[in-house]
Amino acid sequence: MAACCSTTIISLSRNPSFSTNPKPSLSFLSPPCLKLPSILPSFKPLTSHSPPDQLLSIPRATAAATPTTTPTTSFHGHCYVVGDNIDTDQIIPAEYLTLVPSKPDEYEKLGSYALIGLPATYKTRFIEANQTKTKYSIVIGGENFGCGSSREHAPVALGAAGVAAVVAESYARIFFRNSVATGEIYPLESEVRICEECKTGDLITIELAESKLINHTSGKEYKLKPIGDAGPVIEAGGIFAYARKTGMIPSQSP
Repeated sequence: MAACCSTTIISLSRNPSFSTNPKPSLSFLSPPCLKLPSILPSFKPLTSHSPPDQLLSIPRATAAATPTTTPTTSFHGHCYVVGDNIDTDQIIPAEYLTLVPSKPDEYEKLGSYALIGLPATYKTRFIEANQTKTKYSIVIGGENFGCGSSREHAPVALGAAGVAAVVAESYARIFFRNSVATGEIYPLESEVRICEECKTGDLITIELAESKLINHTSGKEYKLKPIGDAGPVIEAGGIFAYARKTGMIPSQSP
């Protein structure tokens, strides 16, 4: 491999099949000579936009996956249903952004505030009072999930709360990238408005290999869009863990 300078600007390019703009949609500082897979799905027009150059990587407080880790193939649990345009202020309000996710106690505390910004029309609390974890391991949303600011704390808070996956009709681009880069949650896309057919508390199974969601409460099944190249990155524990796992950059010293 050719020698590189100590700091290199790396661009994660969108898949050409989805591209409407020849310019790359995101650049951020990354280890030298790091080439990563395209991770963006297709998107509908967004109602809000945040500068893409604000993305930084947040170290996870949880242990990253190792080469011997069994790949995740499915998720099973109760779902929490939200609507369209759930923004990052609703996912984690700005007042909690002083919490540092790389500190285990603050990581857990950050999770306890996940979705606390939802309006009062949501009668069921995502996290019960005096609890730090949610009983809903799957969040189901509508269009433009994760819009608003580019805060990486949004997917981190959901992951810290115990969420394994979000299933939405579409995502804000930076929220999708932050989900993959931090490895906290699987941002899965539905082909129909599942948020109008599922109810909070329904028992759900997501089969990643089959790109399928099963609602055991209603007995219905739904096709999901494949997670594609983003899957191995999330499974590894985020973009830097994936790079170390695949030998793109040196492993951290013990």
